[in-house]
Amino acid sequence: MFDAAIKSLSQMFSPEFRRVLLKSIGLALLMIILIGIGLNWLFDWLTNAGAAWAEAGVGGHTVWNVISWIIKIAAALGVITGAIFLMPAVTAFVGSFFVDEVGEIVERTYYPAEPPGRELPLMTAMVQGTKTALLAVLVYLCALPFLLFAGLGLVIMFLATAWLLSREYFLLAAMRFRSPDEAKAMRRANSTSILIAGLPIALFVSIPVINLATPLFAMAMMVHVHKRLSGQRVELIPPRRGQSITR
Repeated sequence: MFDAAIKSLSQMFSPEFRRVLLKSIGLALLMIILIGIGLNWLFDWLTNAGAAWAEAGVGGHTVWNVISWIIKIAAALGVITGAIFLMPAVTAFVGSFFVDEVGEIVERTYYPAEPPGRELPLMTAMVQGTKTALLAVLVYLCALPFLLFAGLGLVIMFLATAWLLSREYFLLAAMRFRSPDEAKAMRRANSTSILIAGLPIALFVSIPVINLATPLFAMAMMVHVHKRLSGQRVELIPPRRGQSITR
């Protein structure tokens, strides 16, 4: 798993990955901005509605204006914090658009002698990404109260992120070679190994700014993990004359 993480990180700087990276970052930033605008509008509406209701019932225009401003500032900070916590959900959805490009680059670079994976239908990838994003939001909402208990919530969120993202990207990598049912069965049979492989992904997505590249790192890593679990080995350098491409 450590070897897969190193290969994935080193390939992030290749020219082929750079092109996909720019598109992935652009889409992720657009989604974060739209989510931030939506949350800000919602909080603003709730604050104004609540202040108007309280003022009409109790009175005190100036007092409620001050309270309203305090709530709006807290809401703005909440939007920023929410955007950080929602990053795994955002990257899970964004990654569904680029899995085939990343998978093809990794397979062509490290597994040139093996049959290439087949392109996933965009709708299949998007459905998988949407399900994982919604599940991430649900898990995070459940873990949020535990943040009050000596950081227990952070540990829960970290492990939940590792499980969620490793689950999604392994399925997307496996479904390039297997049917959805076969990919899910393989994931269940190797759940512990896949979860461990998800730990570097969870660490990656927790680093601000760098986490915009999570879809590329996660998909590349899970291509290697799928190959290893399928019983195939990776050749790091081109073979010499008379040597096999795998070992």
